[in-house]
Amino acid sequence: MKKLFVLLLGLLLLVGCSQEDTGEDNVIRVSATAEPHATILEYAKPLLEEKGYTLEIEVLDNYFIFNRALDNGDVDANYFQHRPFFENEVNEYGYDIVDAGGIHIEPFGIYSKKYQSVDEIEDGARVIISNSVADHGRILAILEGAGLITLSDDVDIVNATVNDIVDNPKNLVFEEVNPELVTTAYDADDGDLFAINGNYAIGAGLDPINDSLILEEGDDTNPYVNIIACQNGQEDSDKIKALVEVLKSQEVKDYIIEHFGGSVIPVE
Repeated sequence: MKKLFVLLLGLLLLVGCSQEDTGEDNVIRVSATAEPHATILEYAKPLLEEKGYTLEIEVLDNYFIFNRALDNGDVDANYFQHRPFFENEVNEYGYDIVDAGGIHIEPFGIYSKKYQSVDEIEDGARVIISNSVADHGRILAILEGAGLITLSDDVDIVNATVNDIVDNPKNLVFEEVNPELVTTAYDADDGDLFAINGNYAIGAGLDPINDSLILEEGDDTNPYVNIIACQNGQEDSDKIKALVEVLKSQEVKDYIIEHFGGSVIPVE
């Protein structure tokens, strides 16, 4: 009986050592949208392997399940959202998650099959926009910059909504759909102007620089930087620090610039 106990104890120790050697501490599970986030993560995989980490990427396309899955601990991090969207989700749902660092900007664009210039936009044109409130200020800022609307001087642009429009000389009509359905509406030509986020534009085969009617200007002061998010307290863990360090490395920055040609912009 004693020999059997010793044998079982030895097996348990062996299994424990095996799990420690190939354990979860060396695996980084990240959920991301396909473009450009998952593409960037795929490039980062071998760089993380050099640091001793295995990167597992879960591609999702519904914005509203990412942070819930992260809060539940289904993944270690996510990479898909800009800061206003993140802050809105945390405030609305009480997620215990944090911003671990900004990686890049995807310039938002206004696209059209009907118009070749802003001057051609007709009275009463239908503008298809995301129903994500976090996108509204960004879209309206682009339209205001193009001279199509005027927003109230009192509004914080990040929190602006269509209700803050004080002048709409073209009588633009705003229609909201789920973020992932804006490109569907564009493909179906169901609208006149389409406000499409960079990752959805790329995923739909659009080139933001060449195909957009109006393109947002992007730099490191833009509040819409796309971030790595993780559970509160994990931002200082070795795996999350390694993930952010690799994604902010010069090698990944150079890849982003070369691969996406300016439609995705890395930040410092």
